[in-house]
Amino acid sequence: MLNAEAVSRAKTRHIEIAKPFDDELGPLKLLPGIWKNTNADVPFGWNCIALPFVTDPPPAGFNYRLMVNHYRETLQFFTADKGAPNRGIERGAGGPSDLDQFVVALDYQQLVEQVAVDEFPKSGPDLATDKLADPGAAIHHEPGLFLFMTNHTTDGINIARLGTVPHGDSLLAMGRFDAAADIFDGPPDIPAVNGFPEGVFVPRDDTAGGPDDLLKPLESLYMGPYKHFHDNPFFGTVPAGTPGFPGFNPVHPEELLRGAQPAPEKVKKTTRLDMTTSATEAAGILNIPFIVKHANATSMKSTFWIMELDEPGVGDEPKLVMQYLQVVMLDFFPRRDGIPGLIGWPHVSINTLEKVANVGDDAEVLTSDEY
Repeated sequence: MLNAEAVSRAKTRHIEIAKPFDDELGPLKLLPGIWKNTNADVPFGWNCIALPFVTDPPPAGFNYRLMVNHYRETLQFFTADKGAPNRGIERGAGGPSDLDQFVVALDYQQLVEQVAVDEFPKSGPDLATDKLADPGAAIHHEPGLFLFMTNHTTDGINIARLGTVPHGDSLLAMGRFDAAADIFDGPPDIPAVNGFPEGVFVPRDDTAGGPDDLLKPLESLYMGPYKHFHDNPFFGTVPAGTPGFPGFNPVHPEELLRGAQPAPEKVKKTTRLDMTTSATEAAGILNIPFIVKHANATSMKSTFWIMELDEPGVGDEPKLVMQYLQVVMLDFFPRRDGIPGLIGWPHVSINTLEKVANVGDDAEVLTSDEY
């Protein structure tokens, strides 16, 4: 939360080009600028997604395919909107009084391009006939806002992300930023992610209780697409056999983030922004009817780690490296474990980006001076 002086300044709303290391942005102050994969030929963006897809009849068929993408990304944070007021009334013993919250917003735009793609089972005789598989093809575009609630927070929630996706999805994720815990020395410890869907695994026929009562995921024929990429990791444009690079494995999709981190001795400190659509009932995802019917996006959790390195970066700033881990759950097909509801399929995205530029003072950004 901002101190009293900063909150007082925030009460005067103004829109301006976002400046890095601006304390009025609070937890978001390292984000302004342009972030890219510094190696355009071998970028470090990877994701996996299961999609409904008609295959052979059971028991041979899966009726889904698992797609893995190798991608490059540009992530831009351009405009700061400071002091957006939310009006309220506090009803106290002495009678009602005005209670105003002030929000700082930082807009972002995410652009993702295809580098290489694979899938199992194949959606056709040659995946290369799919234009979305062409190198340079657009595969994701997301405009949105990061928010910092400067005062009068509820249940400790003081950061949020508003995002919109052209498929027909809009999301509101929230988080509780605590500088004492979320700003720390050295690089982050990337948590493990369960890449398997929820609601698939059924009891064995030959056991009755105990630790072996459930099939191990890769023993299930239904998990054939996951086993395929577990046994044959996806290398994208990275030459097979590259030292220290095991390939992208959707069973353990977070592993490549660990290998892409800067040397620990070079990382002075890290700022963590952790947000989820499950933070409160007020958060969530809304989708158009087709998505709700066929592959409903029901939850999202994303964590951004922004590392300040002990070496020069853009202008007078230290070098900044961002890593993120995002899991969106897509619900489709009835659960197979005897529990009502749909299977939840994790759509996992990871990337390592470097800040490459600031927004110039001559950038074409609408500011409050131009209203």
